[in-house]
Formats: sequence, C-alpha cells, structure tokens
Amino acid sequence: MSIQEVFMPALSSTMTEGKIVSWVKSPGDKVEKGETVVVVESDKADMDVESFYEGYLATILVQAGDSAPVGSAIALLAETEAEIEQALAQANAGGEKATSEATAATAPGQMAPPAVETPALASQNGSNHREGRLIASPRARKLAKEMKVDLSNLTGSGPYGRIVAEDVEASVGTKQPASAPVASSAPAQVTKTVAPAPTPVAASAPAPMPAAGIPGHIVPLTTFQNAVARNMVASLSVPVIHIGYTITTDALDKLYKQIKSKGVTMTALLAKAVAVTLQKHPLLNASYSEQGIVYHNDINVAVAVAMDDGGLITPVLQNADMVDIYSLSRNWKSLVERARVKKLQPEEYNSGTFTVSNLGMFGVDKFDAILPPGQGSILAIGASSPQVVATTDGLFGVKQQMQVNITCDHRIIYGADAAGFLRDLAKLIETDTQSLTM
Repeated sequence: MSIQEVFMPALSSTMTEGKIVSWVKSPGDKVEKGETVVVVESDKADMDVESFYEGYLATILVQAGDSAPVGSAIALLAETEAEIEQALAQANAGGEKATSEATAATAPGQMAPPAVETPALASQNGSNHREGRLIASPRARKLAKEMKVDLSNLTGSGPYGRIVAEDVEASVGTKQPASAPVASSAPAQVTKTVAPAPTPVAASAPAPMPAAGIPGHIVPLTTFQNAVARNMVASLSVPVIHIGYTITTDALDKLYKQIKSKGVTMTALLAKAVAVTLQKHPLLNASYSEQGIVYHNDINVAVAVAMDDGGLITPVLQNADMVDIYSLSRNWKSLVERARVKKLQPEEYNSGTFTVSNLGMFGVDKFDAILPPGQGSILAIGASSPQVVATTDGLFGVKQQMQVNITCDHRIIYGADAAGFLRDLAKLIETDTQSLTM
C-alpha cells in the first residue's frame, strides 16, 4: 500500500501556519503530479499548492476555513482507487491515537485539552459524536471557547457531522448555518465515474468572521493580522534610532503635475527618489545579521499598503533605482491590484531592502514607523502642506513642505549615516527632480 500525506507547505520564511482557503480537488478525485490540489492563505497571499505525487485524493484532514501548522498533514493521497478505503482507515486510526495520547497525558482531575482530530465516520443522522467523543474542527473549538458556546448542544454541518467554525458562529447569530450533509455509516466506494467535479478556486471565499465592533464579541485575527503581530513583536528586540527632516516639495509637486497624465503616481515618484538616493548610501539599504552587515545587490523599495479586510502588506518595487518612472508606476499599479485580491507572489512582498510608509494622504503631519524585520531602515512620510518660511534674502514666503522621519537599526546605522541620507534625499527632491524622469 502506498499512502502519501499532503503537508501544509511553508510559503514564506516567516510562515508558521497556513489557512485552507479552498480545496480544488475533492475526495475521490484523480490527482496528477504538479496539479493544483488546494489553495492556502499564507502570511500575505493566497497560493496554489501543487501535488508532488500522482494518485487519488483519499480524504481531507483540514477543511476549508481551518488552519494548520506548517509541516502538518492536511490530506491523504492514495496511489490507487483501491487504497482509498485503507487511507480512510489510516486517517481514522490517527485520530483515535491522537485522542488516546492526549487523554493519557492529562493529569488526574484536570480537564483534557481539545484534540485535533481528523474527520470521523458518523451515523445516518449526522451525529457529531463517535464513541462518546465530540467531533469538531480545531477552529470550531477555539471559537467555541472564545464565545462561550457548548459544543455538545450543536449539530455539525461539516463532513460526517463534524462541527465546524460556521456552526459555532451560527449558534450566536453571527452567521447562517449551512445545511448538514447526509453521511452514510460506511465509506462509499469511489470510482472515476462518480467522483465530484473539482471546485473552482474563483468560487471559493473565506468563511465570514463575526462582525467587528459588537460588544461582547471576540473577532479572531486573520492570517494577515497574525503575521503583522509576529513581525511587530520581533521588531521590539531591535535597538532603533529615529531622525526627522523637513523637505520642500514645490519642485516635486510641479513635476508630478507635468507627468501625472502619463500614469505616474506620487508613490512611484517618492520610491524612485528614495532608490536613487540609496545608490549613494548603501548602508541604509543594508541589514544586520549575526555574521555582520549584509549589503544587498539590489535596491528593492517596499511600500506599505493597508488591506481592506485588515492587515498590512508591503508590495516591492524591485530595482527601483534602475527602472524608469513610467514603468515603475505601471508596476506599482499592478502590485496594488494583485495585493488587494491576495495574488502576489512571495518575492513580490518579502524581497524589500528598504521600506517607505506614506500616511500623507490621510493628512498626517509626521509619525515614526516600526522597523520591518530583516531590514535596516524604513522612511515615514507625512503630508505636504503650505508653510510660512524665511527666505535667504531675509523675507517671508510660503512653500510646500513635508516632514519625513526615518527609523534605522542602530546596530549598524548611526545618526550621521541616517542624517546624510535625508540631506541628500531633500537635495534631490528640492533641486534635481528632473533626474527622476531619466
């Protein structure tokens, strides 16, 4: 017998767990080597996961909407149709073993922790109990604990009567319950002629979460938000320095008006100005490692973008110093569009060597940005607004000015290094903007 496990892949270096967005294949379907089987939500994007083997998808261990640690089994793949029943038996045996081990490890008098179980066979009425055990997904158990819901009172709508997250949400009125499937008391014989058709990826959608802002409700963090939280905690261990600078933007604003009709964005202009300045200051484009200072070959400017459904992503304008401003603007438009629908490839959001965060469009005057893990610097850009300033001839005038603040890893970048970068960035924006179009 040849039964292969389908594992939760590590789609990025920071990913510790993934969420199943949708299964492209259904139990009993034929799977070719290299064919997409499942769509997984990683830290920042939804990714198609391909099979390394040829065979039949025997059973799904982690349902759509649930999460699993990287490296854990999420499905079983049988080499032949005849081995599907044996794979189902293996999955059920694994669930029994995990439950017995958890029970044995529990001290007398203590409540046993909920076990992460594989789908179990149910009776004709779709019961979610099997041999005295409650069958529920890990996410359903977590939500039930947070919302104080008694799982024993619920009827599962998942496979074989399993309680899923939607059932818990429905019990507190945050989601309409799904109709419970009718399951047989024994595994059905699966043939090619009766195998269900693959579910299109485009038709799948993440399970709705409880509405935010309702008193008494806890809304679990999304995968995006969990990733941001981990990164922010990691940043606390880095000693940083903050330095501010005021830049006059009259020349930059004039250039923007001239080339805006050609599709150029202000974000691309600022990223280009930063990238050109970094050519003179490679240390600001470097990062710290235990072995020393890592000087990167490319200048890849990441720009922070807030997602509509929560979370933060930093699409990367790669080789921003070498790409012309018109191509750079087209690249940025494409990156943002694909970021909104979570279709960025990992290298398009995790390859940044320097980050720009712009809150000027919100009218923010100035702010300090948190240093992203693995980078040496991040530049926070505030709004450009008219300011009364003294001129060189002793008179007063009105100029457009913006405040920028840079946060640097103080282990490798010191105050003079950061100040030199900001001085040259200001000089470029104030007196040499035409070089940005070359």
